[in-house]
Amino acid sequence: MARIPYVEPADAPAPVREALEALPPLRIFRTLAHAETCLRPALRLGGAILGAQELDPALRELAILHVAHATGAEYEWIQHVPIAKSVGVRDEQVVAVERGDLAAACFDARECLVLRCAAEALRDDRASAEAFDELVERLSARQAVELLLAVGYYRTLATIMRSVEIDIDDPADPR
Repeated sequence: MARIPYVEPADAPAPVREALEALPPLRIFRTLAHAETCLRPALRLGGAILGAQELDPALRELAILHVAHATGAEYEWIQHVPIAKSVGVRDEQVVAVERGDLAAACFDARECLVLRCAAEALRDDRASAEAFDELVERLSARQAVELLLAVGYYRTLATIMRSVEIDIDDPADPR
């Protein structure tokens, strides 16, 4: 059971209620709604990360899955496995990330590099100069920064999810 109640749209101030009513009734959104002034900006950033970026969505999702696994954010993992699969991440890759095998044979060199940068950023609060420079060379500066934004954003969400002890959404009743 979560350590705080989920915000009920009917009980929320108008801007929060309107934001929640426009979203799927997921517990993460109803948790973030406690931070009333941050809700819309946080949602916009999340939407931008999941939206039209240059970074390949499969690379983004591999990094997000790594964040979820490495931080123990089960909610994040459960939410993002289907998203990852929908953008081309293969079952064997999901299993490899879950095992922590970020250099498994199922990953190509680019995927391994993205996972390496994500792992370094989580562990050391930065990607190493060598890994970052290679990432910029293989992808682009824009995509490298987009990757780090995704890692940082989902790390922040993982911290919230784990601190709150957010409940897993029930597919039959996401409230």
